[in-house]
Amino acid sequence: MIKPYPETIETQMQELYNRLPEKSRRLYAGVEALKLPYGGITYIAGLFGCSRDTVSLGIKELAEAETLPKNRSREEGGGRKPALEKKPEIKDVFLRLLKEHTAGDPMDGTKKWTNLTCAEIVCLLAKEEFRASRNIVRKLLKNNGYVKRKALKKKRLADMWTVTPSSHVSPN
Repeated sequence: MIKPYPETIETQMQELYNRLPEKSRRLYAGVEALKLPYGGITYIAGLFGCSRDTVSLGIKELAEAETLPKNRSREEGGGRKPALEKKPEIKDVFLRLLKEHTAGDPMDGTKKWTNLTCAEIVCLLAKEEFRASRNIVRKLLKNNGYVKRKALKKKRLADMWTVTPSSHVSPN
């Protein structure tokens, strides 16, 4: 059996190997085995306490061109799909429900708003058998060009013409 590394280096390699996630362990074992001559796979498997198949799989993954992109531990497309992606027909139902509750700026056709709250829209969608959260409703509102209406505070004409004591000129 070959013994290419001193004990201190072997200990450091084992520490590193034990701290890595599974895929990185295989790749690291594969890299170390490729550095060694015949018998390297058996030596690395014994050093790291893994099977020879694990080391061989690591070598195979290193040779493949389709490895995961750098700085990623999982493949693209995993996880739960967004609700708007799972049920695209919710958009049509949403627009149909808001048709009667939509208002807009007569001077700017791109700005429109609704007099319903997000919670009210959620209830209307639930009646149509679509479960949606208020966050989903907010996304639907934004994606369909609805803006949050802000009440404008207007100054009264009387407030604009009030005279402050410092600006009052006294006759001499």
